[in-house]
Amino acid sequence: MAVVELTVLDDHAESRVTAELRPTEDGAHPHIRLSFPDVERALGFTRKPQGWCRGDVCVPAAAVAEIEDPAAGTLDVTAFAALLDRPVASELAAGVVAFGATAGDRSAVLAGGTAPDFTLPDVDGVPHSLGELRGRKVALVFWASWCGCRYDLPEWERRHAELAGEGFSVLSIAVDRRIEDAAPWIAEAAPTHPALVDVDGRVADLYQLLNVPTVVWVDEEGRIARPNDTQFATDLFRSMSGLDSAKALDALRRWVTTGDSGLGPETVSELTRTGTAEQQQARTEAALALWLLRHGRQEAAERHFTAAAELAPEDVTTWRSAMPLLGVDPMGEEYFARRTALEEAGVPIYRPLPDWQ
Repeated sequence: MAVVELTVLDDHAESRVTAELRPTEDGAHPHIRLSFPDVERALGFTRKPQGWCRGDVCVPAAAVAEIEDPAAGTLDVTAFAALLDRPVASELAAGVVAFGATAGDRSAVLAGGTAPDFTLPDVDGVPHSLGELRGRKVALVFWASWCGCRYDLPEWERRHAELAGEGFSVLSIAVDRRIEDAAPWIAEAAPTHPALVDVDGRVADLYQLLNVPTVVWVDEEGRIARPNDTQFATDLFRSMSGLDSAKALDALRRWVTTGDSGLGPETVSELTRTGTAEQQQARTEAALALWLLRHGRQEAAERHFTAAAELAPEDVTTWRSAMPLLGVDPMGEEYFARRTALEEAGVPIYRPLPDWQ
C-alpha cells in the first residue's frame, strides 16, 4: 500500500486529496481508497446509514459493504465508480485520476427535454450562462476555429441581429481548448450575442457533441425544441456537407416567428441520440489528457488523447480539438485520413435532422 497526494477530477471539478493505492491481485492499475471525508469533498457522496448518497442518488450500504473499511474510514473509489458505471481514467505517475459522467446520465438529461444550464466565459473572461436568456428563444451554436464553420460566425451574428426583436438570441460556443485560438474569429464577427469558449469541453460533454457545427434550439422555458442538428449558416462548404443553409435559416425563422419548430416533444425525444459508454470513457480520457498537458506532461497527455480517439473515433470533436494542442494540423492530412476512414466505415461526419434539408 502507498499513500500519495492525488488530484481528483470529478466531471471536470478539481480537488486535492490524500489517497491510498492498493495493488490488485491481477497486477492491473491499483485501486484508489479515500477517507470518508475526502470521498465527500472530491466526489460529493456522503456516507449515511442507508448507504452513500449524493442528491437523489444513493448506493445501498449492502452494495458497498465489500469496498469500504469502516474501521479505517476509507472507501475504494475505483470500485465505487464501477458500481455507478462511471468511467475512470488515471495517470498515477502524475498523481491524477479523472471520473466522468455515465452515458446513461448524460443521455437521460437530454432525452428529458430540458436544456442543461451552464456558465462559460467569453474571450474577456466574463461569465455568461444559458439561464440568463430564459424567456427568449435561443440557438446554441457550437463551432471551432479548426472547422470551416468558423466562417459562419458573422452570419450567425446577422441572424441574431435580424431576429433579436422577435425574442431570439444566438449563443455561440467555441469548442476550442485555448481561448486564443477562437478569439480572432470572434473578433472578426464582432458579435453582439454571447460568444463563449468551452476550453475544458464541459458543455460539449453535457450536450453529447460529436462534431461541429452543431446547433441546438432552446425555447423560452429552457426546453429543447430541436436537439443536436448539423446546420451551416452559409453554403461555403455545401459541396462537403450537402446541406442547404437557406433551408436551415427558413426553418429557424419560422420557429422564431411562429413557434413552429417542426418537431413535437415526442419527436424531440426520439431524435435525441443516446450516448455510449465508450464515448463517455473517451471524454474522460480527454479531460485527463487536457489536465496533463496543462501541467507539462506532454507524453502522458498524448497517450490519453490517443486512447480517447481509439475509444470513440466517431467523436470528432474530442480528437480534432486535441490536434492543435499536439502540434498537428486539424485541417491537414491526418484529419482527412481519419475522416475518410470514418466515411468508409459508414460513420457519418455530419448528423443533420431529417425534416428540413
